Amino acid sequence: MRKIVFDIETYGCNMEELTESQQEYLQRDAMKERDEELRSQKLEDAERFLSLYPLTAKVVAIGMYDVEKNKPYVYYENDVVEDWTDETGVQLKGLPEKDMLAKFWNIIAVTDQVITFNGRNFDIPFMMMRSAKLGVKPSKDLMGYRYSISNHVDLLEQFTFYGVTRKFNLDFYCHGFGIPTPKSKEVSGNEVKHLYDEGRVKDIALYCGRDITATYKLYEIWNEYLNFGKK
Repeated sequence: MRKIVFDIETYGCNMEELTESQQEYLQRDAMKERDEELRSQKLEDAERFLSLYPLTAKVVAIGMYDVEKNKPYVYYENDVVEDWTDETGVQLKGLPEKDMLAKFWNIIAVTDQVITFNGRNFDIPFMMMRSAKLGVKPSKDLMGYRYSISNHVDLLEQFTFYGVTRKFNLDFYCHGFGIPTPKSKEVSGNEVKHLYDEGRVKDIALYCGRDITATYKLYEIWNEYLNFGKK
């Protein structure tokens, strides 16, 4: 059985790049706020959240970890195709976004099970919608039955027993299980936009590589101790 752990990093457009009607729709709740300080904060949030929507953001990195081969690799957005390997052995390849998506779905076509962290609520629907926007047809519908792990293991769903217990972020679970966290003082998921604006896409790719490695380590723990007869 081929299993692939994957994670994505996204970059949102600027609010000014959207049409007036789109801006009005996204800022509607903020503009209803009478308190100026709260209104300003909600407007900032509206712009920050643009990175979460596949119609207002693009994929800048896709990290994958082949469980059987014990091999991590990352595609990252780049106008020129380039290949290299970082000091930890993660293989990286720069490609235009549409090519990244096409290669991802080619891999998923021959994959039996994907493993994510919060993939059902973000990564998977984002990838499917973004691919449709760019004219790339997803090779599989990964948004299947929520309570089945035959095709998709969402570790956040598993560690919270499908929302019964409190949710924590990846960094929190890593600390809790003694796994090196992908987050650092300089690079975290919240810093992706700033890094991209500074032209540091390779740093985003390296962070994504650490992210999938940490997610794989969490998967190993779940598979060993909490996967009751479902391996």
